[in-house]
Amino acid sequence: MHNDLDFKLIKPDESLADFVESFWLLYNQSDGDKEIVVLPDGRIDLTFSQSATEPFHITRSGLETYPEQVMLKAKTLMFAISFKLPAAEYVFHNSISNLLNYAEHLPDDFWNFNITDLQSFELFCKKATLKIQSLLPKETDNRKQKLFHLIYSLKGLLTVKELSESVYWSSRQINRYFNQQFGLSLKAYCNILRFRASLEHLAQGKLFPESHFTDQSHFIKEIKKFSGVLPKDLLKNKNDRFIQFSALAAK
Repeated sequence: MHNDLDFKLIKPDESLADFVESFWLLYNQSDGDKEIVVLPDGRIDLTFSQSATEPFHITRSGLETYPEQVMLKAKTLMFAISFKLPAAEYVFHNSISNLLNYAEHLPDDFWNFNITDLQSFELFCKKATLKIQSLLPKETDNRKQKLFHLIYSLKGLLTVKELSESVYWSSRQINRYFNQQFGLSLKAYCNILRFRASLEHLAQGKLFPESHFTDQSHFIKEIKKFSGVLPKDLLKNKNDRFIQFSALAAK
């Protein structure tokens, strides 16, 4: 990773595993702004940040379906919580369909956080963990729990039909749930997870498709759709321009 960018990641407590993927920190240590391209990774991000020119603020972003150019301001410090999709219903208790390719500003005291919480990443994670634990329901829908377990454990590899048959929930009902809750279909979401998984192979220098792509042209088309460039250009990633936060920990 670029010397100007400091990145740290902490995995959640086991009690949060169905709802939280990770806590992470990103800091642009340089005195200059840095242009980056954020790639889709299928997560809901709750971000707490400030920079040399921007005051403390909290944002919640929905799912992304295409690469987004972002200017990371000088001295930007971000603490974030990356949520899995069930968090929309069971932690935030509302739909995020209106946040597709979009982020919303939340009150500066959301969940009782403030600028002092950016002083220690470890303490931030502990505070966030306790808060999320307090919001979790005693029970969740078993069909949804099994559906998301299959989606995440197999990285979007199963078809909608296979998922539907595995959880005894019709494809039509699943897609209605996904569109109403997240703003896109289950197939579209699985495509994002497959793209995300392909980045792990690209990082190893593999420029050929894995089993979940029908052929080389399909692989190239999907990579370009979600990154804006060809696989070979994404592999080069000059100046660490392309960022998928979920993949940074592997670097």
